[in-house]
Amino acid sequence: MTPSHIEHIGIAVTNLEEAIRYWEDVMGLKCYAIEEVVDQKVKTAFFRCGDVKIELLEPTCPESTIAAFIEKNGGKGGMHHIAFAMEDTDQALNEAKDKGIRLIDNQSRPGAEGLQIGFLHPKSTLGVLTEFCCKK
Repeated sequence: MTPSHIEHIGIAVTNLEEAIRYWEDVMGLKCYAIEEVVDQKVKTAFFRCGDVKIELLEPTCPESTIAAFIEKNGGKGGMHHIAFAMEDTDQALNEAKDKGIRLIDNQSRPGAEGLQIGFLHPKSTLGVLTEFCCKK
């Protein structure tokens, strides 16, 4: 269950357009994709910084887990998760579970950019929401 690399860092935002301007104008990165993930109730924007991607996540409705995160964070966005590229998301989830890690996802599910994703619960990962992902 060794990750090959950090796939992306997820950042929750309250206003995607404003956040894109910041990452482009201040940080000098270029947004290369915007995508809505309907079943996760988010709209995403992606940037590359070297070999790592930055994923901005804006909730599309109040029931979104990103909306709940923002609310818990005083109405502000912030660092949401770190995602690791795995050879097989389901296998990595099963191995984590076998090691006593609490899972959010027992099986992988579709995510942005055509990836299969699965999350580990931050109560089992020293407070860091951790995502495993792989290409289909």
